[in-house]
Amino acid sequence: MEGYSIWKPEGAPRGIVQILHGMAEHIARYDRPAQALTHAGYLVIGRNHRGHGPNAELLGYFADQNGWQKLIDDAYADALDIKNQYPGVPFFLLGHSMGSFLAREYAVQHGGELNGLILCGAGFYDRPLCRSGRLIARCFPRKKPARFVNNIAFAGNNKPFAPARTAFDWLSRDEQEVDKYVAAPLCGFCFTASAFADFFGGLEALTYEKDLSVMPKTLPVYFMSGDKDPVGQMGEGVKKAADQFRRIGMEDVTVKLYPGARHELFNEINREEVTADLIAWLKTL
Repeated sequence: MEGYSIWKPEGAPRGIVQILHGMAEHIARYDRPAQALTHAGYLVIGRNHRGHGPNAELLGYFADQNGWQKLIDDAYADALDIKNQYPGVPFFLLGHSMGSFLAREYAVQHGGELNGLILCGAGFYDRPLCRSGRLIARCFPRKKPARFVNNIAFAGNNKPFAPARTAFDWLSRDEQEVDKYVAAPLCGFCFTASAFADFFGGLEALTYEKDLSVMPKTLPVYFMSGDKDPVGQMGEGVKKAADQFRRIGMEDVTVKLYPGARHELFNEINREEVTADLIAWLKTL
């Protein structure tokens, strides 16, 4: 399995930011925010999840068993490796979209080792919906693209932007960024049935507040999203996720919703504002 990518600042880092990317994309797409973070003094790492990137054995497939947990274990192994190289440096986890769901489970398992949690393009999905998605995905061949499940999961994302120019207008108002995504062979592919089952199982796990409540209550959490992001239910799902965190006793939860922005904040027309706000938040910790 390939290693992680790394972006280094000049001099000793003031902090480390680990990025968990989203579904059907790859870590190289985060070069722009990673460069901005390094200019602010942060070291950045991130890997292509299993089933993603140019070296994937099978696009959209995690593992034969426990795929979701394996993604978390991969990220944690990377974190341990970089921490050994930079002992005592504050460590922050940033998850986008699918990565934001992974990051929440990571924080459940290893939250005591985080100095901050950033959840970008996040949302909240009720348990019956997650369970139904997992059961449907299990009805299809494990290693084949589950186009029926994919259509159910994403069919509604473009509706708020009709008439849509592409199938991915919901990602950003920046048409050039959308076109780059559409043209990229390593973006926008369909998950296998197995990975969809893993994904929905991971989302379902986040509905159990008793399990989430083991996160350190003083861990600072920053939700950042567009208020026109269908993954975050146009901001309402982001608020629900933040309220869930507050219910379990999290003491430092910040929500930043950008008017008009869609799903990929780091590829939005106001991306410089988004990145500056993130860096400003990090510098408070």
